[in-house]
Amino acid sequence: MGVEGTLEYLSTLLSSAKKRKKKKQIQTVALKVRMDCEGCERKVKNVLSGVKGAKSVDVDRKQQKVTVTGYVEPKKVLKAAQSTKKKVEMWPYVPYTLVAHPYVAQAYDKKAPPNMVRSIPNTVTINETTVDDRYTTMFSDENPNACSIM
Repeated sequence: MGVEGTLEYLSTLLSSAKKRKKKKQIQTVALKVRMDCEGCERKVKNVLSGVKGAKSVDVDRKQQKVTVTGYVEPKKVLKAAQSTKKKVEMWPYVPYTLVAHPYVAQAYDKKAPPNMVRSIPNTVTINETTVDDRYTTMFSDENPNACSIM
């Protein structure tokens, strides 16, 4: 391998290093957007379809849900949706089967779609309190030194 071969090897090595950008993954971003009429729906759809990398935009006015699929970043989609001056948040609902305690006050939402509850962290769940053994044995029938009032 001469000088020409070495130069060719180095040039392919350097050119392949530039091309190794990470490919964006296809993502699905779900948003809850307050929409009242067809005009609102059209406005949101037009703005979100203009986001770089968006392949499809699905709008469900009844559920107030917009789903954007494509090579997009959730923060950019959220920012674009907020530019429509509508009330926008990330889709907060999950199927109630995925939540440990779906009827806790923070999870239950009257406005949620059927079979859905708000996504909550596990720290909000109800914890059982352990009662000290001294208190349970103090009033036990098996304890001869139990309370004399009983």
